[in-house]
Amino acid sequence: MSSKTSTLLYYLAAALLCSTPVIAKDFDYFETTRKTVRNGMQSMFICNGLFTSQRSLSQIFDQELAYLGDQRLGDANTGNYRIDPEIQSVEVGGGYDGPAVTTVFRSGIGCLAMAPEMTAESFDQLPKIELAIPNKGAEQLPWPHGDLVNQDTHHDDVSRAALNAAADWAFKPRAEGEDTTNLLVVHRGDIVLEQYARGFDYRTRTRTWSAAKSIEAALIGLRVDSGHMTLDAPLPIDWLPLKKEAASDPRSQITLRHALNMTTGLYPVDNDVMADSVGSGLAYWSGAGYANSIRQRGLIRDPGSHWDYENYDSLLAVHALKKTFETDQAYRQFPYVALLRKIGMHSTLLGTDRFGDFILSSQAFSNARDLARFGLLFLNRGNWFGDQIISEDWIDFIREPTPASAFRGNDYGGHWWLVPDARKHEVPAEAFSAAGSRGQYVTIVPSYDVVIVRRGLDYNGAAFDQWSLVREVLKAFPKPTDINEQSDPTDFSKMLHVSNP
Repeated sequence: MSSKTSTLLYYLAAALLCSTPVIAKDFDYFETTRKTVRNGMQSMFICNGLFTSQRSLSQIFDQELAYLGDQRLGDANTGNYRIDPEIQSVEVGGGYDGPAVTTVFRSGIGCLAMAPEMTAESFDQLPKIELAIPNKGAEQLPWPHGDLVNQDTHHDDVSRAALNAAADWAFKPRAEGEDTTNLLVVHRGDIVLEQYARGFDYRTRTRTWSAAKSIEAALIGLRVDSGHMTLDAPLPIDWLPLKKEAASDPRSQITLRHALNMTTGLYPVDNDVMADSVGSGLAYWSGAGYANSIRQRGLIRDPGSHWDYENYDSLLAVHALKKTFETDQAYRQFPYVALLRKIGMHSTLLGTDRFGDFILSSQAFSNARDLARFGLLFLNRGNWFGDQIISEDWIDFIREPTPASAFRGNDYGGHWWLVPDARKHEVPAEAFSAAGSRGQYVTIVPSYDVVIVRRGLDYNGAAFDQWSLVREVLKAFPKPTDINEQSDPTDFSKMLHVSNP
């Protein structure tokens, strides 16, 4: 080949390369959405930390926002965020950091994320929940109705040394990112251990994350008990896109049981690592509603055949719950009137999106004592001082392993977690738990008459070992002679030191 020919071919190839568009193989088409979610997450953490949890900005950046790592926009001194303490709002982002997201505190709800284009003029349009203040403040009511705890309570058969050792175990990190904020243990109805990290006390309410799913299950159980919902009937959902005949939609076979067991068979958006691009993260952090998104997923498996942990399945059940009420006001007041206020959970807030729909897959705020009260209700099979609030049939349902979780060790019931098969040699098999991200656990052990609440702000992917904690705590109590499902829980009538409110 001549040098002239070679040169010609070189320039021809160069020309072709220059004229051919270069296609980026890994272009992130959801980059703006992810930045919006990131900004909304930081805004929500700061807003709820300041106005819901009453924590300092330095505490929030050190703990709540540790979850975001190097994605944080600034620090406790400065950054791309703006706080308005008067109207109780926080704005984060803008410019090169992506769309600014504003969150604002609302009475009875906590903080709400607004859509990026919304301004302060929209605040008055956001939902809020107004409830009458109880006649007696929680500080004046004896535990468990309130926060007046008998500090002299002593159980002779309980090892104080073992309880202290369990607390030391819980608060000592075994991996980078473990951050236990409080530990509370109830035995025979009494608080026998209560310990908090610096900056926390019994009044501090923080996000429950997915432990809220168990609260959701309790509320749905109330509507099933009253006949307003049916466990094995098709969900009353208007699926999208709309069909001329709803019965022809294969999704019409999905039941409430499927949703609570995480076995709907619908495409698992969140479980496919898409939560912050097209999934529940948009409702959690960026001001989007979820009422349409949850109804747009396609059916990829037979309902009941496969287990997928999916926030949208939880929200599907919440959507069905809402449809049982005639008014939005009745729907928003229901959790407080029918459950939370009845058992003294006066500090607990259930978050909504900006349209007023409860986000009970994750968005609830509570403190350790309120969650212990919730645990006591389930320890006593739905009974609260003689009032059967939730039926025993429903308690049995939420504790029944869904067959589709067999491959995981039969560890999931009806929006409650069960002891996996691999851990049943360490802790009583009948234990069950509400659990959420960053180390939120409410564990109930009926045979020991024990409720264990561990709260955390774990970060960096740390996975706190819940069942090892249960093992350590139970060392403090006498071992039951007969561990079985019929173990008699606390008899509230014998708690003479407690007076009815």
